[in-house]
Amino acid sequence: SLVRAASRCGEGGLSGVRPVFPHNSYSTEEDKKVPKIYTKTGDKGFSSTFTGERRPKEDHIFEALGNTDELSSAIGLAREFCLDKGHTFTDQLDKIQCILQDVGSNIATPRSSARESHMKRTNFTAQPITDLETWIDSFTKELPPLTNFILPSGGKSSATLHLARTVCRRAERSVAPIVRSGEADPNVAKFLNRLSDYLFTLARYASMKEGNEEKIYKRSE
Repeated sequence: SLVRAASRCGEGGLSGVRPVFPHNSYSTEEDKKVPKIYTKTGDKGFSSTFTGERRPKEDHIFEALGNTDELSSAIGLAREFCLDKGHTFTDQLDKIQCILQDVGSNIATPRSSARESHMKRTNFTAQPITDLETWIDSFTKELPPLTNFILPSGGKSSATLHLARTVCRRAERSVAPIVRSGEADPNVAKFLNRLSDYLFTLARYASMKEGNEEKIYKRSE
Protein backbone atom coordinates (compact mmCIF):
# COMPACT_ATOMS: atom_id res chain seq x y z
CA SER A 1 0.00 0.00 0.00
CA LEU A 2 1.02 3.63 -0.27
CA VAL A 3 1.21 3.89 3.51
CA ARG A 4 3.64 0.95 3.75
CA ALA A 5 5.64 2.28 0.83
CA ALA A 6 5.85 5.68 2.48
CA SER A 7 7.13 4.18 5.72
CA ARG A 8 10.05 2.56 3.90
CA CYS A 9 10.74 5.01 1.09
CA GLY A 10 9.60 8.38 2.36
CA GLU A 11 6.95 8.57 -0.35
CA GLY A 12 4.89 6.11 -2.33
CA GLY A 13 3.64 5.59 -5.84
CA LEU A 14 5.45 5.89 -9.15
CA SER A 15 4.58 9.56 -9.45
CA GLY A 16 5.61 10.51 -5.93
CA VAL A 17 2.16 10.40 -4.38
CA ARG A 18 2.21 10.93 -0.64
CA PRO A 19 -0.47 9.46 1.64
CA VAL A 20 -2.59 12.22 3.14
CA PHE A 21 -4.03 12.09 6.64
CA PRO A 22 -6.51 14.61 8.10
CA HIS A 23 -4.86 16.94 10.60
CA ASN A 24 -7.98 17.92 12.53
CA SER A 25 -10.29 15.86 14.67
CA TYR A 26 -13.42 17.31 13.06
CA SER A 27 -13.27 15.41 9.78
CA THR A 28 -16.56 14.84 8.03
CA GLU A 29 -17.99 11.53 6.90
CA GLU A 30 -16.82 12.44 3.39
CA ASP A 31 -13.23 12.73 4.69
CA LYS A 32 -13.44 9.26 6.24
CA LYS A 33 -14.37 7.52 3.00
CA VAL A 34 -11.69 5.06 1.91
CA PRO A 35 -10.75 5.59 -1.76
CA LYS A 36 -11.37 2.58 -3.98
CA ILE A 37 -8.39 0.76 -5.45
CA TYR A 38 -10.07 0.61 -8.85
CA THR A 39 -10.71 3.74 -10.92
CA LYS A 40 -12.12 2.20 -14.15
CA THR A 41 -10.20 4.84 -16.14
CA GLY A 42 -8.18 2.15 -17.91
CA ASP A 43 -11.10 -0.03 -18.98
CA LYS A 44 -10.79 1.07 -22.62
CA GLY A 45 -7.12 0.13 -22.85
CA PHE A 46 -5.57 3.52 -22.17
CA SER A 47 -3.64 4.87 -19.21
CA SER A 48 -2.11 8.20 -18.19
CA THR A 49 1.47 9.34 -17.86
CA PHE A 50 2.45 11.64 -15.01
CA THR A 51 2.20 14.54 -17.45
CA GLY A 52 -1.45 13.72 -18.14
CA GLU A 53 -1.07 12.13 -21.58
CA ARG A 54 -3.46 9.30 -22.40
CA ARG A 55 -1.60 6.49 -24.15
CA PRO A 56 -2.44 2.88 -25.05
CA LYS A 57 -1.52 0.43 -22.31
CA GLU A 58 0.89 -1.31 -24.69
CA ASP A 59 2.87 1.93 -25.14
CA HIS A 60 6.61 1.58 -24.53
CA ILE A 61 6.30 3.86 -21.48
CA PHE A 62 3.93 1.47 -19.70
CA GLU A 63 5.93 -1.56 -20.81
CA ALA A 64 8.98 -0.06 -19.10
CA LEU A 65 6.96 0.87 -16.03
CA GLY A 66 5.60 -2.68 -15.78
CA ASN A 67 9.07 -4.16 -16.03
CA THR A 68 10.36 -1.78 -13.37
CA ASP A 69 7.47 -2.72 -11.09
CA GLU A 70 8.14 -6.42 -11.68
CA LEU A 71 11.81 -5.83 -10.87
CA SER A 72 10.94 -4.26 -7.53
CA SER A 73 8.65 -7.21 -6.76
CA ALA A 74 11.41 -9.69 -7.65
CA ILE A 75 13.83 -7.83 -5.37
CA GLY A 76 11.16 -7.84 -2.65
CA LEU A 77 10.90 -11.63 -2.90
CA ALA A 78 14.68 -12.05 -2.78
CA ARG A 79 14.80 -9.71 0.21
CA GLU A 80 12.43 -11.97 2.17
CA PHE A 81 14.68 -15.00 1.60
CA CYS A 82 17.72 -12.93 2.57
CA LEU A 83 16.01 -11.77 5.76
CA ASP A 84 15.25 -15.38 6.65
CA LYS A 85 18.98 -16.10 6.44
CA GLY A 86 19.93 -13.07 8.52
CA HIS A 87 21.86 -11.23 5.80
CA THR A 88 22.86 -7.70 6.78
CA PHE A 89 22.68 -6.20 3.28
CA THR A 90 18.88 -6.11 3.12
CA ASP A 91 18.90 -2.40 3.95
CA GLN A 92 20.54 -1.90 0.55
CA LEU A 93 17.68 -3.75 -1.10
CA ASP A 94 15.24 -1.48 0.75
CA LYS A 95 16.98 1.58 -0.67
CA ILE A 96 17.04 0.09 -4.17
CA GLN A 97 13.30 -0.58 -4.10
CA CYS A 98 12.74 3.04 -3.13
CA ILE A 99 15.02 4.25 -5.92
CA LEU A 100 13.05 2.11 -8.38
CA GLN A 101 10.02 4.21 -7.44
CA ASP A 102 12.03 7.23 -8.60
CA VAL A 103 13.03 5.36 -11.76
CA GLY A 104 9.35 4.78 -12.48
CA SER A 105 8.53 8.42 -11.83
CA ASN A 106 11.12 9.51 -14.38
CA ILE A 107 9.94 7.01 -16.99
CA ALA A 108 6.33 8.08 -16.44
CA THR A 109 7.25 11.69 -17.22
CA PRO A 110 8.06 11.86 -20.95
CA ARG A 111 10.04 15.03 -21.54
CA SER A 112 8.14 15.89 -24.72
CA SER A 113 5.05 16.70 -22.67
CA ALA A 114 6.62 17.58 -19.31
CA ARG A 115 6.46 21.01 -17.73
CA GLU A 116 9.32 22.31 -15.61
CA SER A 117 7.39 21.39 -12.45
CA HIS A 118 7.11 17.79 -13.67
CA MET A 119 10.83 17.65 -14.46
CA LYS A 120 11.74 19.01 -11.04
CA ARG A 121 9.62 16.46 -9.19
CA THR A 122 10.89 13.46 -11.15
CA ASN A 123 14.56 14.36 -11.62
CA PHE A 124 16.91 11.37 -11.35
CA THR A 125 20.49 11.97 -10.22
CA ALA A 126 23.68 9.94 -10.63
CA GLN A 127 24.20 9.37 -6.88
CA PRO A 128 22.39 5.98 -6.77
CA ILE A 129 24.74 4.73 -9.51
CA THR A 130 27.76 5.69 -7.41
CA ASP A 131 26.25 3.93 -4.40
CA LEU A 132 25.78 0.71 -6.39
CA GLU A 133 29.38 0.82 -7.59
CA THR A 134 30.61 1.27 -4.02
CA TRP A 135 28.56 -1.71 -2.84
CA ILE A 136 29.69 -3.87 -5.77
CA ASP A 137 33.36 -3.11 -5.06
CA SER A 138 32.90 -3.91 -1.37
CA PHE A 139 31.32 -7.33 -2.02
CA THR A 140 33.76 -8.19 -4.79
CA LYS A 141 36.71 -7.81 -2.43
CA GLU A 142 35.32 -10.66 -0.31
CA LEU A 143 34.46 -13.00 -3.19
CA PRO A 144 36.75 -15.55 -4.81
CA PRO A 145 37.71 -14.70 -8.41
CA LEU A 146 35.17 -15.73 -11.02
CA THR A 147 36.90 -18.30 -13.26
CA ASN A 148 33.90 -20.15 -14.71
CA PHE A 149 30.42 -19.39 -15.99
CA ILE A 150 27.99 -19.98 -13.13
CA LEU A 151 24.34 -20.93 -13.28
CA PRO A 152 21.63 -19.30 -11.14
CA SER A 153 22.02 -21.37 -7.97
CA GLY A 154 23.59 -21.22 -4.52
CA GLY A 155 20.48 -21.39 -2.34
CA LYS A 156 17.16 -19.59 -2.31
CA SER A 157 18.61 -16.16 -1.50
CA SER A 158 21.10 -16.40 -4.32
CA ALA A 159 18.70 -17.93 -6.85
CA THR A 160 16.05 -15.26 -6.31
CA LEU A 161 18.67 -12.52 -6.59
CA HIS A 162 19.66 -14.04 -9.93
CA LEU A 163 16.00 -14.00 -10.95
CA ALA A 164 15.80 -10.32 -10.03
CA ARG A 165 18.93 -9.75 -12.13
CA THR A 166 17.25 -11.17 -15.25
CA VAL A 167 14.16 -9.02 -14.70
CA CYS A 168 16.51 -6.05 -14.30
CA ARG A 169 18.05 -6.80 -17.70
CA ARG A 170 14.58 -6.81 -19.25
CA ALA A 171 13.73 -3.52 -17.57
CA GLU A 172 16.95 -2.03 -18.90
CA ARG A 173 16.17 -3.22 -22.45
CA SER A 174 12.72 -1.63 -22.32
CA VAL A 175 14.06 1.66 -20.95
CA ALA A 176 16.90 1.97 -23.48
CA PRO A 177 14.77 3.22 -26.43
CA ILE A 178 12.97 5.71 -24.18
CA VAL A 179 16.29 7.18 -23.07
CA ARG A 180 17.64 7.21 -26.65
CA SER A 181 14.60 9.19 -27.78
CA GLY A 182 15.29 11.77 -25.07
CA GLU A 183 12.10 11.02 -23.13
CA ALA A 184 13.84 9.81 -19.92
CA ASP A 185 17.03 10.65 -18.05
CA PRO A 186 20.15 8.73 -19.19
CA ASN A 187 20.98 8.08 -15.53
CA VAL A 188 17.93 5.81 -15.34
CA ALA A 189 19.41 3.45 -17.93
CA LYS A 190 22.83 3.62 -16.27
CA PHE A 191 21.29 2.78 -12.90
CA LEU A 192 19.52 -0.29 -14.26
CA ASN A 193 22.69 -1.41 -16.01
CA ARG A 194 24.68 -1.13 -12.79
CA LEU A 195 21.87 -2.71 -10.77
CA SER A 196 22.06 -5.95 -12.74
CA ASP A 197 25.80 -6.11 -11.95
CA TYR A 198 25.02 -5.48 -8.29
CA LEU A 199 22.40 -8.23 -8.17
CA PHE A 200 24.80 -10.70 -9.81
CA THR A 201 27.53 -9.85 -7.30
CA LEU A 202 25.11 -9.96 -4.39
CA ALA A 203 23.81 -13.38 -5.45
CA ARG A 204 27.34 -14.75 -5.35
CA TYR A 205 27.96 -13.06 -2.00
CA ALA A 206 24.77 -14.50 -0.48
CA SER A 207 25.72 -17.97 -1.68
CA MET A 208 29.19 -17.66 -0.14
CA LYS A 209 27.86 -16.34 3.18
CA GLU A 210 25.38 -19.23 3.42
CA GLY A 211 28.06 -21.77 2.59
CA ASN A 212 26.27 -22.94 -0.55
CA GLU A 213 27.95 -24.13 -3.70
CA GLU A 214 27.30 -22.37 -6.99
CA LYS A 215 26.64 -24.60 -9.98
CA ILE A 216 29.28 -24.30 -12.67
CA TYR A 217 28.39 -24.40 -16.36
CA LYS A 218 29.65 -27.60 -18.00
CA ARG A 219 29.39 -28.14 -21.73
CA SER A 220 27.35 -31.23 -22.62
CA GLU A 221 29.39 -33.99 -24.24
